[in-house]
Amino acid sequence: MNTSRRTFLTAAAALAITPDTAFAARALRVASDWSLATADVEGDIAPRVLQRVHGRAPEGLSGALYRNGPAKFRRPGGSSQHWFDGDGLIRRFGIQDGQATLAARFADTPKRRQETRLDAMVMPGFGTVADPRAEIGSADDANPANTSVHKVGDAIWALWEAGSPMAMDPDTLETRGFVTLRPDLRGMPFLAHPRIEPDGRIWNLGVNGNRAVVWRLSADGTLEDARVIPLPRASYIHDFTATARHLVIVLQPWVHARNVMPVSTAYDWLPDEGTQVLVIDKDDLDARRVYEAPAFGFFHLGDAWEEAGGTIRFDVCAHADMSFASQGAQDILNGVPLGNEPARLAMMTLSPDGQGRLEHAGRAAEFPRGDARRAGERRRYSLHTLGEEPDRPLATAVGVTDWDQGRTHAYDFGTGHVVDEMVHVPKPGLSGEADAWLVGPTINLREGVTELHVLDMARIEDGPVCTWRADVAMPAAFHGNWAAA
Repeated sequence: MNTSRRTFLTAAAALAITPDTAFAARALRVASDWSLATADVEGDIAPRVLQRVHGRAPEGLSGALYRNGPAKFRRPGGSSQHWFDGDGLIRRFGIQDGQATLAARFADTPKRRQETRLDAMVMPGFGTVADPRAEIGSADDANPANTSVHKVGDAIWALWEAGSPMAMDPDTLETRGFVTLRPDLRGMPFLAHPRIEPDGRIWNLGVNGNRAVVWRLSADGTLEDARVIPLPRASYIHDFTATARHLVIVLQPWVHARNVMPVSTAYDWLPDEGTQVLVIDKDDLDARRVYEAPAFGFFHLGDAWEEAGGTIRFDVCAHADMSFASQGAQDILNGVPLGNEPARLAMMTLSPDGQGRLEHAGRAAEFPRGDARRAGERRRYSLHTLGEEPDRPLATAVGVTDWDQGRTHAYDFGTGHVVDEMVHVPKPGLSGEADAWLVGPTINLREGVTELHVLDMARIEDGPVCTWRADVAMPAAFHGNWAAA
C-alpha cells in the first residue's frame, strides 16, 4: 500500500465555541502545593550557570540533558483547556567539568506565532476546543512540539505525536523548522516515542485511525523507508515498543469512535474488547501476529525483548482506564485534586500460545525506561518515577525495579518536590546495566526553583550525589534524552 499524504492529513474541526475566559481565571485562582508544575513561562530562559548546592559532579559525566514539555497555557484572550496542549519549551541542562548550566527556548511553531499575535490560545489540541480565530491549513499549524526531544544527527527534534518533528539547534536551541522526511510525506504524523536500536537506527509510527505509517530512519535522520500498515483497531497509540526483531504495538481498548475535536472526546473506553498486541517482523511488515490480553490503558511502555522460546516481555505503566487522558490531565492544569488511580508498573508477557498477561509490580509508577545500549535485548532493570497519589497526581520519587529480584529501590524527594522523568547515563568505561548515573530535574516547591540531580543507579536509596539549583522554576516536562559530549 502506498503512503498517501492526503489520506492522513485531515483539517482540524473549527468548532464555533468561544474559549471559556473563566477557565483561565479559575486555573489561576486554584491553589495547590504543586501548581508550579503547570505554571506559565512567559519567555525563553537565557543561558545561566546553576549553583551547586550538594555534593560533587561525578568525574567523567559530560553532556547535555534535553527535556521537553508544555510551558505556556494561558493568555488573556483564551487559554488551553488541557495539560497536553501548552507550547513546547525545550530545556538544555549542560554538565561539563563539574559545572551545570541551563537554557530553555520555546519551539518557534506556527501555533505559537499565531497565538502570540492574537494573545490567545486558539488552536485545537488533545483536550482543547478550536477557537474560530484559529487559522489551520494542516496538522502542523496546530503542532505545539511539546512532548519529547531527541538528538538526531546535527539537530535535536522536538516531537509531538500528530505532526512533523521540529528541528532545533542542539547548542543554542534556535528553531530551524519542521522536518520533511520526503516531499510527499510532508506533515505526516510522527510519534513522540521513537524506538532507537543500539546502532542508532530509528523506528517510529505515525498513527491515523486504524492505519499507521511505519517509519525507518538511519541514525542521522535520513529516511530509509516509510510504509502504511493496517491496524486491527483504531486504538489511541501514544507509544509502542520493539525487540531486536519485532515492532510491538499495544492496542488498548480506548478506541476512536467519532470524528470530532478535541481528540480526547473522539474515543470510547471499551474494556469488554480487551487489549490486543500486534507484533510485526521488522524485516517483513506483512509478517504479523495479534496477541490477546486483559483490558488496560496506558501511555508509556519500556523496551521489549524476545526470549529463545519466542516469549516477548516488556514493561508498561498500566491504567485501569483512560479517564486521566480525558479528564485527569485537564484537572491537573486547573490544580484540582483528581481522585483517579495512577498508573501501575507491570511486566507484560506475550506467550507463544498467543496470550498476554500482566505481572503487576505493586507500585504506582510512570515513565519507564532502561539502558539504551540494551534496547531490544534482555534487561534486568526498569527506571521510572514513583510517588503519585490519587489526590496528588505528580511524582515525588525516582525508582529502579529489579525484575530478577522482584524488588523496587527508590529515593523519595518528598512532597516538596515534583520529580520529572530521569534518564540512564552509563558511567564512562563500564558496561554493566547498573553502572550508570540517573540524571534529571525536580521542581523544588518550597524554594520555587528547578533543581538538577545526579544519582548513582546502584545506590539510588542514598539520594543525589550532586544537586545544582537554578534561579528560576520551570513547569513539569514530559520526556527527554541525554546526549554525551
